[in-house]
Amino acid sequence: MKQFTIPFTYRSPLIAAIKNKRKELDKMKKDFTPTLLDLGPLKIYLARHFGFCYGVENAIEIAFKTIDENPGKNIYLLSEMIHNPKVNLDLLKRGVKFLQETSGKQIIPFESLSKDDIVLIPAFGTTLDIESKLRAIGIAVEKFNTTCPFVERVWNRSEQISKKNYTVILHGKPAHEETRATFSHAAANTPTLIIRDMDEAIQLKPFLEKKKSAEEFFTEFKGRFSAGFNPEKDLDRIGVVNQTTMLASDTQAIADFLKNVMIGHYQLNEQNLEQRFADTRDTLCYATNDNQTSVYGLLEQPADLAIVVGGYNSSNTSHLVELCEEKSDTYFINNADKINKENSISHFNIHKREEVFTNHFIPDKEPVSILITSGASCPDAMVEEVIVKLAEMRSSAAALERIKREMAEN
Repeated sequence: MKQFTIPFTYRSPLIAAIKNKRKELDKMKKDFTPTLLDLGPLKIYLARHFGFCYGVENAIEIAFKTIDENPGKNIYLLSEMIHNPKVNLDLLKRGVKFLQETSGKQIIPFESLSKDDIVLIPAFGTTLDIESKLRAIGIAVEKFNTTCPFVERVWNRSEQISKKNYTVILHGKPAHEETRATFSHAAANTPTLIIRDMDEAIQLKPFLEKKKSAEEFFTEFKGRFSAGFNPEKDLDRIGVVNQTTMLASDTQAIADFLKNVMIGHYQLNEQNLEQRFADTRDTLCYATNDNQTSVYGLLEQPADLAIVVGGYNSSNTSHLVELCEEKSDTYFINNADKINKENSISHFNIHKREEVFTNHFIPDKEPVSILITSGASCPDAMVEEVIVKLAEMRSSAAALERIKREMAEN
């Protein structure tokens, strides 16, 4: 896989050594057991896969290279480059300005831009409408486009099934930048509908079975369907794609559910299934799959708690939190400073969408076992900072330094 040039401050010699060693021992990526850092009174289990993915490193490389190669030019980001506060803050410090909030709300009007300005398209991609507005100004959209290739793969899959007259059912979070972008690209070719979860898939069932009216559809799925959508005919043939960072198990369950609805309603079998349901397979990216599968492996270890590191508005990271919460007390933090040496922690509650404070989050026992993973937009250096903070709290700093030296020598 391509090696990217990204700021060294995002790298971690310790994490890099661990990942390289695991890669040597498991080239086919079939072993999802975690890596144990045995620090005596503290045992840390690191997920097999975590941290920056291909698309994120690609976006960061393009962004910082663009800044270095264009001194004096106005450089804008359409919205957050990735969902990590440190990376976005670093770009702002380098003089980059945001045109929009992640919600799509305009911060700087497009009308104030000129053809000589540079606009970086984030890793999530963007809508065809925004691309068109930027091109009308004379801005070279393609030249500074950091859209993840795995997001573009979903767009391509949607276009492929649209040519066979399937409607696209998009599993995603309606307000997320990637979902808005994918919806735009899919809707340009075929009728498209966004559903957020299994509850909405179940809600869609009577419309697939022609048991509810078009008027009811327009009310229940308001704001989720493409212009001109006709539920009476556009739900006759469907295919499921997704926002690449959704839970793989959720997407598969939704696709299987909708497929079975079509099979039951139209009396289909495996031979004639394609008459009504497209074989889109899974459109999750490799990193999302690997990170989620690694969390399942991580949770097989008995532990006292789990820590997930990443941006609070990161979809893929939030899903890792959900998985960890099923088995363990879980603390979602965006940097090591959230951990106080007096054994308290400020962490994000994904259900209340707010940061909360917990005292005595590490049990008063020895040894204590902690599971750690991070999202695909989280620098490895931030994970190492968390490990260092925990080691200092449990009088394990010397043991950690010993492991670092051993890693460097091997």
